[in-house]
Amino acid sequence: MSDYFGRVTSDQDPFKKLASYIPGFSGYIERQNRRAADKLLRDAVARRYEELYKRLSALQTDLISQSNLEFVDDLEKAALLMRTFTDKIRNATYGYSGLFDAVKINEQELAQLYAFDNAFFDLGDQISAALDTVEQSLNNPEALPAAIRNLTSLNREAVNTFDRRYEVVSGAK
Repeated sequence: MSDYFGRVTSDQDPFKKLASYIPGFSGYIERQNRRAADKLLRDAVARRYEELYKRLSALQTDLISQSNLEFVDDLEKAALLMRTFTDKIRNATYGYSGLFDAVKINEQELAQLYAFDNAFFDLGDQISAALDTVEQSLNNPEALPAAIRNLTSLNREAVNTFDRRYEVVSGAK
């Protein structure tokens, strides 16, 4: 995974570089760069989960074609949670805080958001492994329910982690 904050700061236009020498303005530039990096990172997370969702949809189709209809609802719960998470992360507030906004996002909070978003990649790897397990369990009716429960649990964890991320943005505890 590339360093999104580094990419944003290296692509700074000459005006921002010049203005960063003005006292107090560099902090503003730093916050703007972190916001842009956060947005890039969340877009990458959303793309990753879109790929995972496509894999999950293919598994649902396989499940139906194999006439394992008793597990379709369980797998649909996992798919719904994954879709919910993907939509939330794609449309999340990305740390913008205007002069008169009620909620102010400071440097430390932006760093927390960046850490949350980075953690979503690790969770995506776990979900990918869980999808592998579900796929391997399609022909094993005894193992399939546990594999689907694990997948559902990981997707629920993604949604809950996003909710904790939102608490940082909104200031809610």
